[in-house]
Amino acid sequence: MGFHSRTVVEASASHSVIKRRFNAAMVVDTEYSELLDREMSTKSKELLAAYWTLAGDVYPGAPTEISPFTLRERAEAASRAGWKGVGLILDDLEYNVQQYGLSGVKQILADTGMKYFELEILMDWYLDGESRAKSDHFRRRVIELGAELGMRNLKIGASPFDESPANFARMTDEFGKLCEDVAKVGATVAIEFMPFSVIRNIGDALKIAEGANQPNGGLMVDHWHVARFGSPYSEVASIPARFIKGVELDDVATEVKGTLLDDSTFNRQLCGEGVADCRAFVDALEQAGCDLPYYGVELISEPFRKLPLDEMAKRAYDTTIAQFSTTAGATA
Repeated sequence: MGFHSRTVVEASASHSVIKRRFNAAMVVDTEYSELLDREMSTKSKELLAAYWTLAGDVYPGAPTEISPFTLRERAEAASRAGWKGVGLILDDLEYNVQQYGLSGVKQILADTGMKYFELEILMDWYLDGESRAKSDHFRRRVIELGAELGMRNLKIGASPFDESPANFARMTDEFGKLCEDVAKVGATVAIEFMPFSVIRNIGDALKIAEGANQPNGGLMVDHWHVARFGSPYSEVASIPARFIKGVELDDVATEVKGTLLDDSTFNRQLCGEGVADCRAFVDALEQAGCDLPYYGVELISEPFRKLPLDEMAKRAYDTTIAQFSTTAGATA
């Protein structure tokens, strides 16, 4: 074989080796990319804007709690920012049903891609007398409207103004009945524990949910309430996944402003802009095995609610999604 022939053969062999190495590298790179994509998907969540996050300059207990923005304005702002769902309070929903009709409300949610829908907040579901009568009317209406609008979750709680001693046996019994009612429309029921109510913490809410043992009943795990009560994230990680029916993300300020109820109403912080550890909270939920398709975000803040609607929607979304990965804006 001449020099030229050997050179051609060697070059061909060398090319084959390089090609094999390149192909192998591409396989490894593809596998790594797929692994990274899978990891990113587990670290990301679709997000729902809880009512107060986009309601504007209103707050719980205000003279009116109905948003100054139309439902369409809020849903369109949510869609532009990346949200996949919204929550409403009953008064605001009733107002919008009057404005648009029930079919119109459904169309707004469909037009803007809001595939997750929650209603809140049912109080006094375990009491008697006039308070219970009002609660039962609320209950019937949210179930009726929720059935039409595809409600995913109903948030409930204990009123901060209820000063009666906690009767967990009664609460457990009534919670079970409530879950059975709501199950008829295919929704879950989530107890929001609040440190300024008689259902103060994870343990209190879990006692009720475990006692009732309903497949659609569990907890609304709100980061603000976890942090302000002082619950360790290890306690969040120990919640049985089947009892996590809702999650709300937010952050807490360095100091409590007024009472805990005041702080909850006027001083919540955007995720990552307070002193709690939002990423540790997200990790704890993952450790618990939480597999909810979306998490909620509940911003109740005096400065925040005075911002323009699009700015509220974008800032709340961007600061929250950043807690799931180093690439802000990544979506599941």
